[in-house]
Amino acid sequence: MTKSLAGLFRARHKDAAGPALYARGLRLCGEHLAGEGDASGGPQVRLIRAIGAFAAALDSPSADPFDALLQVGERALETGGERGLGLALGLAESSAAIRQRSKGAWRLRGLALDGLGRGDEALRCYERYTTLLGDGPTAPEVARRMDTLRRRRACVDKAVALFPEQGAGLAALLAEPTATTAAVEPRFAAFVRERVAEHGPGDPAVRRLLDLYGRHRRLVERSAVPDPLLGGTVPVGVSGLRGLLAGRTVCVVSNAGDVAGGSLGAEIDGYDLVVRCDGYRLHAEGTGERTGLHAVTLRGAAPWDEPAWTRPADIRLVFGDPAAAWRRTVRTRLVPGAQEHVGDASLRRPLGDPALLGEGGWDAATTTAFTVLRLLDFLDASPRLDLIGFTPPGRLRPREAEWVMDRATHVDDSKMRIALR
Repeated sequence: MTKSLAGLFRARHKDAAGPALYARGLRLCGEHLAGEGDASGGPQVRLIRAIGAFAAALDSPSADPFDALLQVGERALETGGERGLGLALGLAESSAAIRQRSKGAWRLRGLALDGLGRGDEALRCYERYTTLLGDGPTAPEVARRMDTLRRRRACVDKAVALFPEQGAGLAALLAEPTATTAAVEPRFAAFVRERVAEHGPGDPAVRRLLDLYGRHRRLVERSAVPDPLLGGTVPVGVSGLRGLLAGRTVCVVSNAGDVAGGSLGAEIDGYDLVVRCDGYRLHAEGTGERTGLHAVTLRGAAPWDEPAWTRPADIRLVFGDPAAAWRRTVRTRLVPGAQEHVGDASLRRPLGDPALLGEGGWDAATTTAFTVLRLLDFLDASPRLDLIGFTPPGRLRPREAEWVMDRATHVDDSKMRIALR
C-alpha cells in the first residue's frame, strides 16, 4: 500500500472519536502479528485475513472500518490464549470508545474479559450489552455466561457469609474490580482447607461450605445450562434415530461453492430429510432452505469454546471423542429450541463403536459427511439415500470416496448426485 498513514486514517464525520482509535486498533494488530511464530492453523489464518480486510476498509470510502475492526476482534477471540484474548480485548475497548452504544463492541469486550478470567468486569460488559439490546434476544453464549458468572459469585459470597471474620481477606479480594479467577481460586481453596482443619468436616457450616465450593468448581470448569431440558429437545439413540428415518428419502448436501451457486435448491428441498454438515451456509436457489438433520464433528483442543449451534434443525447429531469432551461440548453449545431431537452418547462415534459399525482405521480427520452417511446407510431405514455435491474429486478423502463409489447405484454428474439406494 503506497498511501501514507495520514491517508489511511482519514477522519470520518460519523465517528466522533476520529482516526486515532482506528490507528490504535491497527497498531494492536501489527504488534500481535509481529509476536507470532509460524502458526498456520485455521483460526490464525482467519485472523490474518480479517486484519487485511480491516486495513483495506480504512482506505475505502464505501467500507465501514468499524465493522471490519469488530470482525478482527471476533477472529482474535477464536484464536484464544492470552495473546488472542488480549488482542480481542484491546480491539473491543477501541470499538466501544468509537461507538459507545455498539452492542457488538460490548459483547466482544465481555467475552474477551471472560476468557481472561476477569469475571466481574465481563459481567458488567454483558449487562451493558443486554441493556443496549432492549427487548431483543440475548446471544445464547452471553446468556449462559451471565448466568454462570452470577452463580459462581453467589457461591463465594455465601461461603464468606458462613465464616465472615475468617473470610474478610477473601471478601476484600472479591471487592477488587479487576480480581481474576486465577487470583480468587487459590484463595477460595485455601479458605476451605483452613475451615475444614479448624472445625472438622462434620461441622454443619463446613459441610455447607464444601457443597458451595464443589458447585463453584463445577461452574469454573464448565458453564451452567440455562435450560437443562433444552427447550423440550428429545435425546435419541440408535433405535430412536432409525424410527425418525424410517421410510423417508434422504440427501446429504455438500457445503461446496458450486452447490451454493447452482440451481438444485428446489430439488434438494424435495427430499423428506435434508442433511447438512458442520458450518453450512444456505443459498435457497442452490442449496435449498430446509435442514432436517444437522451433523457436526468436534475438532480442536477446546470444541466447547466454539460458537453455539443456533441454526434450527429437526435432528442434531454431534460426533466426537473422548466422551468427556463430547459431553462438555454438547452441554455448552446446544441452544434450547434450536432442535427437536439430539443424538445421545450412543451415536457420538458410529464408525469406531463396536455396537454400531465398529471399524478401525478411521481417524479424527474423517469428514462429517462420510460419518453421517455411513451411519444412515448402516441404519438402513431410508428407501433413498443420495449424496449431492460430492462427485468432484477432493470433497471426500480418498478412502471415503472409494467406499462411496464401490456402493453407488447411480452417479449423475450433471446434478452432482451419487445414489446409494
